Amino acid sequence: MGLDDVLAGWQRQPGSFLERRVMPARAGRAVALPVVAPALARALDARGVKTLWSHQAEAIAALAQRDIVVATPTASGKSLCYHLPVFEALLADPHARALYLFPTKALARDQVESARALAAATGAPDRGVAVYDGDTPADQRRAARTRARIVATNPDMLHTGILPHHAQWAAFFAGLRYVVVDELHVYRGWFGSNVANLMRRLRRIAAFHGATPRFVATSATIANPGELATGVLAAPTPVHAITESGAPEVEREFWLYNPPIVDAALGLRASYLKATRRITRELAVAGVPTLVFTRTRRAVEVLVRTLHDDADDDLPAAQVRGYRGGYLPELRREVERALSSGQARVVVATSALELGIDVGGLGAVVIAGWPGSRAAVWQRAGRAGRRGERAAVVLVACSEPMDQYVAGEPEWLFGQPAEHGRIDADNLSVLVPHIKCAAFELPFARGERFGGLGVDETLEVLRALAHAGALHESADVDSSPLDADAAQFHWVGDAYPAQEVSLRGPLDENFVVVNCEGDGEGDEVIAEVDRGDAAQALHPSAIYQIEGRTFQVERLDWQTRKAFVKPIECDHYTLAMTNTKVRVLEELERAGASAVGEIHVRKKVVGFKKIRFHTHENVGYGEVSQPDEEMHTRALILEARGAAAGAATADGTRGAAYALHHVGALMVMCDVHDLGRVVGDESCPWPTVFLHDAMPGGMGYAHRLFDLRAELVGRARKLIEHCGCQFGCPACVGPVGELGLAGKQAAVVILGVMADRLHGLRLVPGGKHEHEDRP
Repeated sequence: MGLDDVLAGWQRQPGSFLERRVMPARAGRAVALPVVAPALARALDARGVKTLWSHQAEAIAALAQRDIVVATPTASGKSLCYHLPVFEALLADPHARALYLFPTKALARDQVESARALAAATGAPDRGVAVYDGDTPADQRRAARTRARIVATNPDMLHTGILPHHAQWAAFFAGLRYVVVDELHVYRGWFGSNVANLMRRLRRIAAFHGATPRFVATSATIANPGELATGVLAAPTPVHAITESGAPEVEREFWLYNPPIVDAALGLRASYLKATRRITRELAVAGVPTLVFTRTRRAVEVLVRTLHDDADDDLPAAQVRGYRGGYLPELRREVERALSSGQARVVVATSALELGIDVGGLGAVVIAGWPGSRAAVWQRAGRAGRRGERAAVVLVACSEPMDQYVAGEPEWLFGQPAEHGRIDADNLSVLVPHIKCAAFELPFARGERFGGLGVDETLEVLRALAHAGALHESADVDSSPLDADAAQFHWVGDAYPAQEVSLRGPLDENFVVVNCEGDGEGDEVIAEVDRGDAAQALHPSAIYQIEGRTFQVERLDWQTRKAFVKPIECDHYTLAMTNTKVRVLEELERAGASAVGEIHVRKKVVGFKKIRFHTHENVGYGEVSQPDEEMHTRALILEARGAAAGAATADGTRGAAYALHHVGALMVMCDVHDLGRVVGDESCPWPTVFLHDAMPGGMGYAHRLFDLRAELVGRARKLIEHCGCQFGCPACVGPVGELGLAGKQAAVVILGVMADRLHGLRLVPGGKHEHEDRP
């Protein structure tokens, strides 16, 4: 059997395969190579590059005049858009340097191999290409600083390991001609806002050393690549976007699979992970190399475990691998090699493999659950067929509202453009820590501005930091902002500020997972877990999984950030249960019974469920005692003013919150975990729903949802009303067992009351409200 046989079988299966779309192959548009240095021309010819695709030629021509972003589909040859001008500069100027920035270590190392091959083909070994990240040995780091012409790194290393020590990189920064930012679409929300400030610091350092590098970004297809690139690259003028691809495209068959309903009254569907397991095995047994994307690390481990349990001669367990954050570097590299070489027939991964790592010739991609945006769907789909052969993509919907919305309206996926990527780089929670980092790197002078702050605003922040003891303000001196001798504000704090500023989240100091099976003798670190996930993934008695192996957490030490685990044979995994409370600190804007404001969030893990692997049934509970986690952020506040009190109203409010949360994440192109939802307690005079940004200070999602509040409430109500279940289900208001039989209808009523009150009140002096006519 092969891929054609599998696809033919699917066409004969009624029911669950809802949609089949054939994306036809497309011929490429080739243009002649521009005139380049003879050594580079020979190197390109040796690699079989005799022409360029039209978008590559356009990018190279535009880059000579301005910063650019190339936003074309996966596998369209974006890397040549920056390799060619970079190597042309290196061949022409022995002092020229380039900085390649990738969002992950794995992607940096993969792309470095391509750059090294091109460097070797030019016949000039002095044009060294080096990786500089947390895994680089000390001797290689010294070589990278002093001898490398191209340095590939990630934002985290640039932030903590390069910019704070720029004096050691003086020759590199003095010759810096190009800065490459790959996978720009990843830099959204909190991460993107931090990277934008990192680019502001990079430009400041480069200017200090006399360099004005050209910036080039690459991106998957998104709606606003030029706008996003201008923000993330901290560009002084709009970045030119190249969006029309001239590369050929292979034929792809895209299938949308919705697991069958197993209980019509409750709207319950068969497990999407079981369906993913069956589809994946069917493809792999037919000899089709398959990459499976899941939304969570836990789902990776559950799928790997169950596929290992199914192992036989047709698909041995050794050919099924997992790949996710938290694996140690050696294990990640091993899996990457196995996938690229064909030794692994199936790899189950999180978004860690979504980016442009060369994964060999994949025949199929299975996407288990809606990944959060149309852009992410097409980015993952593009991983199939990278060697020019026909490929298949399957999106398996789960029971959550976003998935069922797409399953019910597939044209929303196939007929709409990719979403926008947004950042808020001038959010003070993000901006001020980077001003501290910038002051450590170079003193600030009077009259200097940073980011979107004006001169006076920057001065106000600097003086606040001086008052806090982090900076010293010297006597007034009129001089250039980059004249260190005349600078007004010098760093005097004891701490190393970059170490205290996380780019990817405010609390992501990793916890290490230690196998203490030997009772202290030779304890082994087997994994790492982000700080934000530790409370839910590593609480005592939690089951932690690595490639199908199960460990039980014996003890979690918050002081040393270590979780001590022991191997255990068990038939279940655990899901943490949390309790969250909200207090409104200040309303920033109000319209009727809706507002956006500053809130204080207190969250605590209070227990866990035990979920059996193969059946996914709940087989038990446990209690947990963990410290509270607190956060100051911003929220959209929706009140059902006038709703009748009672149990049904409480159930309806929880159901409405569930639908609003998932629809809201869809509307602002963020992961559902980037938004939090809380139902107001007895301190709220009316049934109230809070949708809050899941980062301190907020990321602008709450403000965006406030602007879209009428559409948000309307879409959530439509989602529930059009759902085919009788009493409520995970596709609309959540499981009926959590709401009661009246929960679905009550949620529709609550959303109706919210819609009627969105514009019906206005704020008057004294903080009270009075009715006004709705527009």
